[in-house]
Amino acid sequence: MTLAPDLPAAAADQCAPRTTGTECCSLSGGPMTADDAQRIAGRLKALSDPTRLRLLSHVAAQGCGAVCVCDLTAVVDISQPTVSHHMKRLVDAGLVTREQRGKWAHYSVVPEAFAELRSFLDLG
Repeated sequence: MTLAPDLPAAAADQCAPRTTGTECCSLSGGPMTADDAQRIAGRLKALSDPTRLRLLSHVAAQGCGAVCVCDLTAVVDISQPTVSHHMKRLVDAGLVTREQRGKWAHYSVVPEAFAELRSFLDLG
């Protein structure tokens, strides 16, 4: 660390970064790559909408099973096209997968995405 030439030596100790091991909040995996930051930011952005958060929680509550979009409309009391729009955002963020079964789309969670978010949010 380079100090300004006019900084008194006594003040230099105050400027030094202090770490106290587990007392400090840090990302346990170290700094993120640009790609990781972009991916996680996209997932968090998708989750920033209360409707999408409710939809995702309903799909996640089903465990490994798929949920039909026709069942999700009753959960949030909005139209099927609007639910489909929100679910597309969750698919694009990599949080759920979409499978077409006849006339209806069915959605399932992506466990790896949840594990990644859990790891990111576990700040020590």
